[in-house]
Amino acid sequence: MAKAVTKTPKPLKADAPPRAEKASTSSLSRTAYEFVRRAIQIGQYSPGDRIREEEIADQLGVSRTPVRDAMRRLEADGFLVHESHRGMTIAQFDHQTVMELYAMWNVLEGAAASMAARHAADAEIELLEEYIALEPAEAVTAERMAEHNRKFHQAIYRSAHNRYLLKTLSVLSDSLDFLSRTTFTIGARRELAQVEHRAIVDAIRARDPEGAEKAARAHIRAALRARLTLLAETPDS
Repeated sequence: MAKAVTKTPKPLKADAPPRAEKASTSSLSRTAYEFVRRAIQIGQYSPGDRIREEEIADQLGVSRTPVRDAMRRLEADGFLVHESHRGMTIAQFDHQTVMELYAMWNVLEGAAASMAARHAADAEIELLEEYIALEPAEAVTAERMAEHNRKFHQAIYRSAHNRYLLKTLSVLSDSLDFLSRTTFTIGARRELAQVEHRAIVDAIRARDPEGAEKAARAHIRAALRARLTLLAETPDS
């Protein structure tokens, strides 16, 4: 795994909410949690970077107490780790972590697609078709495709009509969001993903649960192969 390099503190690009001196500590803690999480998602911090309470508190215009609470929650959720002599740093996802995440994603994604084939309303299927139609334009850059891909999968999850599955996938998606670099930077991954997405939606439209699950699992396996390629390109990963 690559050694982390401490960056010079810089203002975060995540939008800071207006100061709210009278807000409760729990409310400020939630605000700080979402602020830091967003900063990581947009690449303001990279895996292994140190994150300082005082920096976040200054950005939000609050005391360090709610920020400290937020960082403890981020640590409990696996997004931050405490390192001796460095303090809190952004978690680094190694090979084993990636394998575990994708193993669960494979199972849950397949289940979501299968349930969507059974329960999706016609309007929800039409929305998936609209996402498919947009993909050639969204695939012009890896970043745009990654954002579009997230929306596409969220639409499938909602179409499954299972609150518990949706909640579980939401937690897993949060973890996947913290993986450095999108797999859509690799070769023809953007083009292949479009073909895979089409296969999933075709099975859902045909009300074919087994076909939808099979297509979804094949999609995740392809995504894993791309992720492992990225890991192989990272020194000491």
